Amino acid sequence: MNLKLTSKLERLRKSKKGIGACVLAAGVTAITMIPQSAYAHGFVEKPSSRAASCSQNYGALNLNCGNVMYEPQSLEAPKGFPDGGPIDGKIASAGGLFGGILDQQTSNRWFKNTIKGGANTFTWKYTAAHSTSKWHYYITKKGWDPNKPLTRAELEPIGTVKHDGSAASNNLTHTINVPTDRNGYHVILAVWDVADTSNAFYNVIDVNLVNNEAPDTVAPSQPTGLNASKVSANSVELTWKASTDNIGVKEYQVLRNGEVIDTVPGTTFIDKKLKANTEYTYTIKALDSAGNISKESEKLKVKTTNAIPDIEAPTQPKGLHSMGTTATTVDLMWSPSEDNVGVDHYVVYRENAGVMNKIGTTDNTSFVDKNLKANTSYKYVVTAVDLARNESSRSDVLTVATKLDGSTYEKWDARKAYNKGDKVVHEGKVYEAVQSYQGNGDPNWIFALSIWKPVLNK
Repeated sequence: MNLKLTSKLERLRKSKKGIGACVLAAGVTAITMIPQSAYAHGFVEKPSSRAASCSQNYGALNLNCGNVMYEPQSLEAPKGFPDGGPIDGKIASAGGLFGGILDQQTSNRWFKNTIKGGANTFTWKYTAAHSTSKWHYYITKKGWDPNKPLTRAELEPIGTVKHDGSAASNNLTHTINVPTDRNGYHVILAVWDVADTSNAFYNVIDVNLVNNEAPDTVAPSQPTGLNASKVSANSVELTWKASTDNIGVKEYQVLRNGEVIDTVPGTTFIDKKLKANTEYTYTIKALDSAGNISKESEKLKVKTTNAIPDIEAPTQPKGLHSMGTTATTVDLMWSPSEDNVGVDHYVVYRENAGVMNKIGTTDNTSFVDKNLKANTSYKYVVTAVDLARNESSRSDVLTVATKLDGSTYEKWDARKAYNKGDKVVHEGKVYEAVQSYQGNGDPNWIFALSIWKPVLNK
């Protein structure tokens, strides 16, 4: 690399400061991050993230969201925030995913969770609980402009939860101290850093922050209009009218036979895995951020229908992708299917001589195919099977290639000098030097396409 370019990169690296730093790639010809595909793995469920509030499963509190309403788990982008990650103006959509609709930013565009400052819990829902290094949380500053695109400069850190590299499911809920020196509409950004990939998951949570000095002792109004809109042999879909509150309703408790079975931010709930031909009694309570609880709604008695033979297959598995490959393995993953009764397992197929052959089954949404040939392309599909052995339609075909045998290549060293044509291994991938240069310790240079190029399998 020429000295002029090296000097420019070094100045840029040293100039990065705190939350307002720009992404290293921005505006520098020599540094271009390798694009990463987004797949569904996890999101903040409580308080509901902007994407979760788009989903029918969480009451469709946000409308006109696009396809993210089906995949709130999918907001994945390169990690490294705030110095890396999505660019300013595209933070909420993790770099423009799903058409960038989530980046629309006005004071009244999105549903707001009413919360109080101080210790708050944030609970994640994982569809694939990757090994994890940390979660980190940010909030918009006092005086931020809610009618302008969200930027790093508008955010400040409020907490980090470090992890030991084990599965994210070992740490579902985090207690974060939300500032008590501001009120009204704010945005909280929650970032989940995966330990064994270069990516993270980005979730924004719209909140109505309440930090009034006078204690709130007024409970929300009693929920009314409780109704069972759909009833089957094993599920009941409930709807009710929204309660009102002097400050704001935070959530609703759903009670079945007198016991709380869940809390939801919206006014719909689907109770699943019920017994056929059985009567259940439901009530609803409304809660505000101060913990005041409304009167219980009127009771609603619902009887599930008689059981009938299950002939309904699970939904098609979506988002089949590879979490990584070696010279002899392919690590597959996909989003879970839905079923009227329940998914029992998944079947993985691999093409051989033009025919998809079953190679294994799994109870999880992941599967590692082993003993493969190096530098070879393989095609896969996955199906879901329920307890009645109904099998779903096949997923979209995934074509993925195993890596070159990298055993002869050394591991990349950020401080070492390399010559044009040298090949190295980094995070399981083989790279070839585009030009000669002297490293300075920057861990991002391996991703600069003007310095290194990934060696693609033929």
